[in-house]
Amino acid sequence: MFTSPFRRTGHAPAGPAAPATALHGHDLVLRYGGEPVVHGVSLTLEPGRATALVGPNGSGKSTLLRALSRLHRTDAGRITLGAAAERPERDAALLSSREFAREVTLFSQSRPAPQGLTVAEVVAFGRHPYRRGFAGPTAEDRDAVEHAMGVTGVRDMATRPVGELSGGEMQRVWLAACLAQHTGVVLLDEPTNHLDLRYQIETLDLVRDLVEEHGIAVGIVLHDLDQAARVADTLVLMRSGRIHAAGAPADVLTAHHIAEVYDIRVEVSTDPRTGRLRIDPIGRHPA
Repeated sequence: MFTSPFRRTGHAPAGPAAPATALHGHDLVLRYGGEPVVHGVSLTLEPGRATALVGPNGSGKSTLLRALSRLHRTDAGRITLGAAAERPERDAALLSSREFAREVTLFSQSRPAPQGLTVAEVVAFGRHPYRRGFAGPTAEDRDAVEHAMGVTGVRDMATRPVGELSGGEMQRVWLAACLAQHTGVVLLDEPTNHLDLRYQIETLDLVRDLVEEHGIAVGIVLHDLDQAARVADTLVLMRSGRIHAAGAPADVLTAHHIAEVYDIRVEVSTDPRTGRLRIDPIGRHPA
């Protein structure tokens, strides 16, 4: 019988609900080496919704995600947090690094595997925004780490040195560290890279759990259009640093839009059994 390793069990604390937060990018202009790569893009990540950014290499989607996490400098525009009456909109640039890290976390592809540490110790990195001085971990810290390891399926590896892990296993450990950070906004840059098919789908299911069960605002960059259609409430299709189309996946991932952005002919259909979009590129050697 198949059992999902990401599924929560009675051994994992449910984890406290993160505060609902919206993240807004207003007319963002971003550069690399003096050259603009994102041109006046505005984007809102809403609580309880997953927004997927897709587009060809060089379209600016990962740069935009890094800017929203304050890891890439904005040359124009601003980033704000919050939209609820009890949490008025705030300029993200005015928050300290610790304050911002309590509200927004980024899963990036470029994190190295630290040597000499166990899986549990790496997952505990996610709790650093809550640490005070030289104080040890609190009960809340331990619960958050245990919960994050449980939902990402790495609890059985807790005492293993991370240097022994495969690339896919390390990917899940870093994802657990992001979840342990316990923020209202989660940004994910290609989280299914280096994962086999099973864990790709488990990761997408976990994103939907964050959205539907915890009301998290999720922004996720994906190359795979089928995966993006599967996970997203809102899909943003980028081309040359601008938003080419945005909206419901079925409205954005049309054969016309995909051909314009990717310069390839595709057929788009709906699976009659699941209702999901199916995108079939038509190459020079069709089956």
